[in-house]
Amino acid sequence: MRVANPPILIAAAVAMLAALPAGAQPSAPAAASASVLTVADAWVRATPGADVAAAYMRLRNGGTQPIRVTGVRSALAGHAMIHETQLVAGVSTMRAHEPLVIAPGASVELKPGGLHVMLQELAHPLAGYEEVPLELLLEGGGRVEVRARVRPLSAE
Repeated sequence: MRVANPPILIAAAVAMLAALPAGAQPSAPAAASASVLTVADAWVRATPGADVAAAYMRLRNGGTQPIRVTGVRSALAGHAMIHETQLVAGVSTMRAHEPLVIAPGASVELKPGGLHVMLQELAHPLAGYEEVPLELLLEGGGRVEVRARVRPLSAE
């Protein structure tokens, strides 16, 4: 089997890149998105006797492209998803908020009374300073592992 001449292969690659529309770029691997998403201050409120909990954290996109968080998983919960709490006509409502899009250079805070990760069907009540494993699922297959520290029920 004969391999093509390397200068011809390079010329073909350059020609293919030149054929892309202005501003277009070949897609980056999913791992690139995960590498520019940073997570800070991840925590979960204690759940004495309850099988649901909420996790909070700050997410920062240090890249130049939007990052889409399409889901959440946790080994300690049967079900996990991003929710948003809103006050509508004096009534607090909660709804799913996936995907969560984080603009380039922007931060999004998941906090009590707003966006949060809802954990349902907990394997056991969360207490003390246990750490809850979370996995943020990114569009394109990337993942970011997070350890959220359990704080007392009175934490805000």
